[in-house]
Amino acid sequence: MTKTAIIGGKEYRMRASALTPRLYRAFFKRDIIRDMQGLITVYNKVVEVQKKEDATEEEQNAVSMELLDHLEVFENTAWLFCKEAGEVVGDSPEEWLDSIEGVFSIYEAMPVIVDLWAEQQITTAKPKNPAGPR
Repeated sequence: MTKTAIIGGKEYRMRASALTPRLYRAFFKRDIIRDMQGLITVYNKVVEVQKKEDATEEEQNAVSMELLDHLEVFENTAWLFCKEAGEVVGDSPEEWLDSIEGVFSIYEAMPVIVDLWAEQQITTAKPKNPAGPR
């Protein structure tokens, strides 16, 4: 599946596939499943705090700082998803980030990344024994 995200004022196509975890491991020597679980968990916290009408500035700052701890995972994933979609993003996330004019807002691209990842995780296989082991 392919989606479009706006990054630094420019549209980038992004794609996730069954190949994504292997590519992520090859490029970054890390497990994308574990990294995405952490990133999405923190991002969901940020969204919940932003929805709270009575959220204090301290709460908002705390979750934003927690999200920054996952910034490298976000940047690496965004770069890889763009690369998989055939976008010209250079040979590394650093090269790509250096080419982006202005600030790269995590809030612009993160919803697209979350959607792509969720859709990529859906399996079409049906269990042979839906009742489970006996």
